Amino acid sequence: MDKCRPSRKQRRNGRFVGQVGASLGMTFIRLFVLACCLAGSTNLSALTLSRADILKIGKRVWQNECNGTISGLTAWNQGEDFASLGIGHFIWYPKGRRGPFEESFPKLINFISKRGAKLPTLLSTSGEQPCPWNSRSTFLQAQHAPEMNQLRQFLADTIDLQAEFLIARLEGALPKMLDEAAPAERANVQQQFERLKRTPRGCFALVDYVNFKGEGVLHTERYQGQGWGLLQVLEAMHGTSDTAAVDEFARAAKATLTRRVHNAPPERHELRWLSGWIRRVNGYSGG
Repeated sequence: MDKCRPSRKQRRNGRFVGQVGASLGMTFIRLFVLACCLAGSTNLSALTLSRADILKIGKRVWQNECNGTISGLTAWNQGEDFASLGIGHFIWYPKGRRGPFEESFPKLINFISKRGAKLPTLLSTSGEQPCPWNSRSTFLQAQHAPEMNQLRQFLADTIDLQAEFLIARLEGALPKMLDEAAPAERANVQQQFERLKRTPRGCFALVDYVNFKGEGVLHTERYQGQGWGLLQVLEAMHGTSDTAAVDEFARAAKATLTRRVHNAPPERHELRWLSGWIRRVNGYSGG
């Protein structure tokens, strides 16, 4: 998955929705990776976590992608061929449209549906559906339509489940990255991943970046043969100290994203997004 856009500079102007996932009645969930994010645990056993803990991850991702606003949960950015929805700005392509970036919104809806959440009318048809708006202009014209308002409220009410989805994606990322990495690089990639997940800030960086720029394993998500996902950032790291891991990750991510912009086709004008991307990864280390 890839979102070609910076985080907006404006301050958050939407309040956090208080009744997130209230209809689900889910108080606890066993997720090892989230335990690492929130507690800095190195224990390989799963831990029981409260919904409040899960929301800490979801709220930060929501802030990064949407400025924490409800309006930001439904977006279609200029220059893109897809809608970007939810706290992670999950990609949703219109019918007959496909691009190089992984489509994730239908997977999110399938994940949420299996948790028992009631879907809005727009999403209630069985099977994966294409985005009903076939262009950015028609999407923007529908901003206040009943279907859009229902969709936005549904996304605001399922922040916790969207956070679970992001964490589940990270749990599955390491095996994919090790399969894609050159044999000589696999031990280092795993070591760097482990360094980061042992600290709360490092594990959040993993969750956020894999949502932001993907695992780095898809060959369609490369320019001039070079990717920009989590795998490529980890391959650029070689340190051993846990305390320095997040700072090194932020530096490697900035170099990886800068390389992407330099390699991008000129017609994409990706330089316009770079400053926002840099601000985002600087936030991992408190910069």
